[in-house]
Amino acid sequence: MTIVGIDHVQLAAPPDCEDEARRFFGGLLGLREIEKPPSLAARGGAWFGAGEQQIHVGVEERFVPASKAHPALLVESSRLEDMARRLAQDGAPVTWDDELAPIRRFYTADPWGNRIELIAVHRSRSRVGSGVAK
Repeated sequence: MTIVGIDHVQLAAPPDCEDEARRFFGGLLGLREIEKPPSLAARGGAWFGAGEQQIHVGVEERFVPASKAHPALLVESSRLEDMARRLAQDGAPVTWDDELAPIRRFYTADPWGNRIELIAVHRSRSRVGSGVAK
């Protein structure tokens, strides 16, 4: 058996999160919303495309934000500063981290406090997650 990739990452959110999910993930981060299958739509939440992968925002009745576990989203290097500025202007936290220099990255949080990492990627980067910007 061989694992060949990641299909999606699920982030938990409180009930009635859909409008904020669309504003944050769709509006601020620019991800495209994916229609949930009818059999799952009644559960609430929203799905978004991030390249070939997806982020699923799922409703959790006893929601607690994930302050450590997080998805790391790739952003074109030339757009990372703009993304940080837009998030900060919207009131989201922006914490730059240079511990993987020369890779540029920062952390933010979704509207419910889930940690999200945004990493600059160059088109010539050969391996995502390699820890080396090329």
